[in-house]
Amino acid sequence: MVAAAGSVAAGSELTGVDLVGPLGPVPVLPGLRLLTASVADWEPERTYDLVTCVHGLPYLGDKLGLLARWVGALTGDGLLAATFDPASVRRPDGRSAARPVLAALRAAGFEYDARRRLLTLQGGRRPPVAFPGFRYLGADPAAGPNWTGQPAVASYYA
Repeated sequence: MVAAAGSVAAGSELTGVDLVGPLGPVPVLPGLRLLTASVADWEPERTYDLVTCVHGLPYLGDKLGLLARWVGALTGDGLLAATFDPASVRRPDGRSAARPVLAALRAAGFEYDARRRLLTLQGGRRPPVAFPGFRYLGADPAAGPNWTGQPAVASYYA
């Protein structure tokens, strides 16, 4: 985030949200705002031209709820880009819900690049998107490794 702050146009504002926060001193840069918070609890205070979540969704519980909230934080022509592994979304009995979840995401306007595991959506939605037919039940933080080999969280939806 600090590196990006030096590359954006004057007057731009960058907001970074990280659960751990900076691991060292952070220079004071105009337009840079770093928040230490869980994105699961963070409520955007404004709209953004770009919302990204790189390697974050695999470690979060209600993935669909967060995506819906982030879409509501986009400007009319803003872009949401997040790494997403549909294999981490499951039915109550543990079976994969990847196909119906991807269908629901596409119906809401998302595009998914399976090779890069990249989920994108262009343009905010008012009201934010909803995923009818999916009710978050909970998560399993001991689900095992994801495609990166790192431990991940499986999300269960009815």
